[in-house]
Amino acid sequence: MTDTPLITDSHCHLDFPDFEGEVPDLIARAAQAGVTRMVTICTRLRNEPAVRALAEAHAPVFYAAGTHPMSVAEEPMATLEQLLTIAQHPKMIGIGETGLDYHYTSESAQAQQTSLRIHIEAARETGLPLIIHARDADEDMARILTEEHAKGAYACVMHCFSSSAALARAALDLGFYLSMSGITAFPKSEELRDIFRTAPLDRILVETDAPYLAPPPKRGKRNEPAFVAHTAMRAAETFGLDYAAFAAQTQENFARLFSKAAPHG
Repeated sequence: MTDTPLITDSHCHLDFPDFEGEVPDLIARAAQAGVTRMVTICTRLRNEPAVRALAEAHAPVFYAAGTHPMSVAEEPMATLEQLLTIAQHPKMIGIGETGLDYHYTSESAQAQQTSLRIHIEAARETGLPLIIHARDADEDMARILTEEHAKGAYACVMHCFSSSAALARAALDLGFYLSMSGITAFPKSEELRDIFRTAPLDRILVETDAPYLAPPPKRGKRNEPAFVAHTAMRAAETFGLDYAAFAAQTQENFARLFSKAAPHG
């Protein structure tokens, strides 16, 4: 439908086995829901060629690449040179996801912090936005992001943000963006929605994190890019906006942060 508001899924994982053989159908369903772009995230650099191939094969698909913090102990440490080389691809538009996860992988905390700083330097040198995963590591996350920003500015989005108000404020004070996932649409997430309400509207993105975290009314099912519209509809209510206005704002925000995607329409 031509009057369907346009929107972007700023974070998904189309290379995961959950979607094997289905990507063209996923993209078609996304288009029907108004999803014009999606960013598929490479979480292990050895998988970058396959993720890059998805972006090359499908016009609406862009990609980012990095080493997920939960994978740092199992993967070779990413190098700045690797990330700078990968970033030269025209559809590679972000660095990460990187970050800190002390919930499942606290034993690799020091290695995660080293990896995070390498990714930050790549974001700084390329001008591409950093994509952050943060779980149960708020103090170290805020400290490192702030320390590194003092060395030289960089852009950043806190992907699937579900951390504390303090970390949200630290990120916003640095000029960073917060991304709303399906978690923000769950009935019991009012405290999280309150955190988002304190954020400037021009610093908000939406995402699926597909295949995870499907929003109502799809909760419990495999998530996919088309479902970002459900998250955004609930987010519009959070901000007291109609869906079309909220979707348009997030489109502007995405284009501003992920400016490398602009030449591709």
